[in-house]
Amino acid sequence: MRQTYLLARDHLEQAAAILKGPDNHTTELRSIVQRTIALMMEYERAASRPGGNIVDFSDYWVHKQMN
Repeated sequence: MRQTYLLARDHLEQAAAILKGPDNHTTELRSIVQRTIALMMEYERAASRPGGNIVDFSDYWVHKQMN
């Protein structure tokens, strides 16, 4: 992946760690940031995955941990 992509993902992970407040706005924002990180990771895996009918079970565990 490109350096800017990795830097952006790192900043989003830091933002998600900072957002730990109990109020609804913080919780909603943290959820949005975590979903963005998950989508970035999904895109990264899809870009590096060879074509074909191969199933990657790590996708399931990442989504399960985010929820």
